[in-house]
Amino acid sequence: MLEVIALHAADAEAAQAGGADRLELTVDMASDGLTPPVRVYREVAAATDLPVRVMLRDAAGFAPGDPDRLRRDAAALREAGASEFVLGFLDGDGRVDADAVRAVLAEVEGCAWTFHRALDHSADPEAAWGVVTGLGCDTVLAAGSPRGVADGLPVLERLAARQRDARLLVGGGLKAEQVAPLKAVGVTAFHVGGAVRPGGWDAPLSADAVRTWANLV
Repeated sequence: MLEVIALHAADAEAAQAGGADRLELTVDMASDGLTPPVRVYREVAAATDLPVRVMLRDAAGFAPGDPDRLRRDAAALREAGASEFVLGFLDGDGRVDADAVRAVLAEVEGCAWTFHRALDHSADPEAAWGVVTGLGCDTVLAAGSPRGVADGLPVLERLAARQRDARLLVGGGLKAEQVAPLKAVGVTAFHVGGAVRPGGWDAPLSADAVRTWANLV
């Protein structure tokens, strides 16, 4: 499975043309991805029939900046038709903030969701795996390290062996040559963003680059 980051409807169209299986919809990559406006979600949903997982994150870092705003945004996106989400929060000690996660999930009850790379920034990513899967996510996005997949490969190998309750989605500086060894240890889902934007985040998403990754995966 190949998940591609989309920032708007044109990205969604290019990702689908290239053979992506799913989109992660977010905005403001300077902040590593924040909640998109409802308008952007509607435009993307009208432009593609791919599954779209919508980011719920209101500030850089992994603390919930304004929990009430997050809940309002989640409810508004749900009302607009969103049914899949991406979220994840840590407390001041680097542990999973389960209360904050549950508070947001209350607005999107029954929806599929991914716990994102907050896991990599937690005090103990392997211990956090059990916590986040216990919260009900079906996917965990991770690189195994805050520094990216290259540094996180040993952790990813151990997490891949624990995919009973949730699927490991590998992303974060992922390189093409890492796909085969990751597949060899049981990883079946891959996440790319910058890798399919040869011109950078301000340039268009490349359908050809997506196609290369889709064939690789």
